[in-house]
Amino acid sequence: MDIRFVRTAHPAPGSPAPDGPVTEGPVTDHEPAELPVLLTRTDGIVWVDVPTWDDAAERILADAFAFHPLAIADCRERRQVPKVHVYGDHVFVVLHAPSAGRAGHVHYVELDQFIGPNYLVTVHGPLNPAVDPDEAMVEVRSALRRIVDGRFRPELPFEISYALVSALCGRLRDYTATLTGEVWDLEKRVTGGHLGDVEQFLEELFRTRHGLITVRTMAALSREVYARMARINVFGTKRGHRLLQDTVDQFDRLAAMAHSQKDYLQGTIEFYQTRTNTKMTIAAERLAVIAAVTLPITALSSVLGMNLIVNDETHYVSLSVTLTVMLIMSVTLLVWAKRKGWW
Repeated sequence: MDIRFVRTAHPAPGSPAPDGPVTEGPVTDHEPAELPVLLTRTDGIVWVDVPTWDDAAERILADAFAFHPLAIADCRERRQVPKVHVYGDHVFVVLHAPSAGRAGHVHYVELDQFIGPNYLVTVHGPLNPAVDPDEAMVEVRSALRRIVDGRFRPELPFEISYALVSALCGRLRDYTATLTGEVWDLEKRVTGGHLGDVEQFLEELFRTRHGLITVRTMAALSREVYARMARINVFGTKRGHRLLQDTVDQFDRLAAMAHSQKDYLQGTIEFYQTRTNTKMTIAAERLAVIAAVTLPITALSSVLGMNLIVNDETHYVSLSVTLTVMLIMSVTLLVWAKRKGWW
């Protein structure tokens, strides 16, 4: 568990002035025992990050912050759907980011946030053992790097939360870009006829489609969470509301991008299916022609064959007539099938 104090650019009115020049950086690390004192300070934001859930983290969330037991349970257990709960003095938000797994599986990397008046608590939900733990820290490290480098000076906790969500949107966008590259490659292989192993190709098609549907679902559900927060003005009607509206817009556009790429891939799938069905139809028509051509031969030979060629004598005239009739019927059927355009 990491406990940080992020100094704000403009301390709140009434906060004590530091003795002498400020030598601390914008972010300082602290021990859990210092948390009660840190929460009373008005010159910055307390940021508690929980990379891995344990009993110590649960005690701090319950004792130091007095969070609702159900919210703590949501952090302890995996949640498949984004959600938001607005409490008296803080907001609890659950979001997900994608992580590519094996065989086309997309892992849900959970990020939980408690956004209070002077604190932010981020909890990284239970991870699938197949997911690299660093995957859960992408957003936190991105925002922290910007603060430490001086490129981002948050004044309020929801501004850090906005930075985290923007980084999460960036991850969704990057994953969509990766899937888009796969869509283009698949489209080139379909139109060029270079499919390779057909079963493997079909699996690649539907893996990519599944990934795009997953991104669209994540973005659409997260959009609804932030649209709800914007509607009830969780962070006020000024800058906080603008940031919420921008977050809604980001998720809207990500969902639209993933949906558009999914439709493009669906068109590629339909192109492939149409070409395959056409080939199968042509093959079936040719087989039907072959069956039609051989049908008269089979019918006549079955009726007359035993009577034309026998052990004692062969009726050459009748045999010749029969063979001629069989040939004429077969040629007639072939000409008729040709005129119909069946071969």
